[in-house]
Amino acid sequence: MSPLAQGFAVVAALLHVLFFVMESILFSQPKVWRRFGLKSQADADIVKPMALNQGFYNLFLALGVLVGIALVNTGSAASGVAAVVFGCACMVLAALVLVSTNRRFLPASLVQGLMPLLALSLVAAR
Repeated sequence: MSPLAQGFAVVAALLHVLFFVMESILFSQPKVWRRFGLKSQADADIVKPMALNQGFYNLFLALGVLVGIALVNTGSAASGVAAVVFGCACMVLAALVLVSTNRRFLPASLVQGLMPLLALSLVAAR
């Protein structure tokens, strides 16, 4: 796996860790829930359990990619590439689901999906 593909995968993973922090740790803060299009604290309180769950999904995807990168660099390249490809593919597919629900989510979908898509493209090109 090329260093550039690994770099894109790591950036994708770090973004998903950030999503975890926003969704699972900081979600009660108005500046955070407003980023998700919510209009009131009452709305945020209703969505909070789902955001918590979603945040952990993002964390687990990120950890899978990071473990894959570690495996690539410690002699288990085939297993590592498989983990990175799986994690990045899940990220890209989630971004497609996001934009398919509402076109106004295109910018968020690009943030979520572009780095893992670039990583996957470089893996496939090899």
